[in-house]
Amino acid sequence: MDLPLNALRAFQVSARHLSFTQAAAELHLTQAAVSQHVKNLERRLGVQLFRRVPRGLVLTDEGLALVPVMTESFERMAHALDGMEGRGKAPRQVLSVGVVGTFAVGWLLPRLRDFQALHPVVDLRLYSNNNRVDLAAEGLDCAIRFGDGHWHGIRAQALLSAPLSPVCAPAVAARLRQPSDLLREPLLRSYRDEEWPHWFQAAGLTTPRLEGSRFDSSLVLADAAAQGAGIALLPTRLFEREFVSGRLTRPFPLQVETGRYWLATLASRRTSAALDAFSAWLIRALVQT
Repeated sequence: MDLPLNALRAFQVSARHLSFTQAAAELHLTQAAVSQHVKNLERRLGVQLFRRVPRGLVLTDEGLALVPVMTESFERMAHALDGMEGRGKAPRQVLSVGVVGTFAVGWLLPRLRDFQALHPVVDLRLYSNNNRVDLAAEGLDCAIRFGDGHWHGIRAQALLSAPLSPVCAPAVAARLRQPSDLLREPLLRSYRDEEWPHWFQAAGLTTPRLEGSRFDSSLVLADAAAQGAGIALLPTRLFEREFVSGRLTRPFPLQVETGRYWLATLASRRTSAALDAFSAWLIRALVQT
């Protein structure tokens, strides 16, 4: 059967991302062009390769059967062409990663140079978020997010524990002597309602009525605390620079754990060489942290 190479490539890349949008970015085409290539291939084969759903793409049984064949074929072609050109270089790989801003700024960004040095053929595309992420709809290969690791349709690998502790500006800390002193201070809140009650319970105190400012970003929450707006409950190990600089301080050592950071991937999607490399690097680097 004479099948167009462009259509086969469009299918293979779309299957890896489960997204026509992400495939278009990698192939330097429009989303409409990628979609049309796949439709043409489906028409030529007489089978449906994807099911289009509101949150992205899902491979059919026929699509799942075709993916490994296409992936191996294109990898062998790339290897052969590199050999002919005498360069021996591996083809570049794009990896789209969603990452909650706190982890990105507090841990990932200072170590990115190390990953790039070890894996120069992987082009990372980082998309920051406030932990509300939809891998399929956003065309992401993986995401680093905070929580309990139990998300429907998600394969989650534990990365980093992140105990929470009260932090504030040094001037605010100067008037705090014991945990009960927090009852008369402004308490800055994230969108997770359970955090302050967990901490007060661990301190043996009744949780006060929580009202006032709320934030959907721990980075903004930390900055508000540093400016004296109140006391925030934050994963202190990701704000070491603020403690070293003196912008923030911990008035009390008590900390509670309400979740951790996880590497999340779609359970229905096969991993790629780039994702495997990134995952292995994360684990090694975190062990050394």
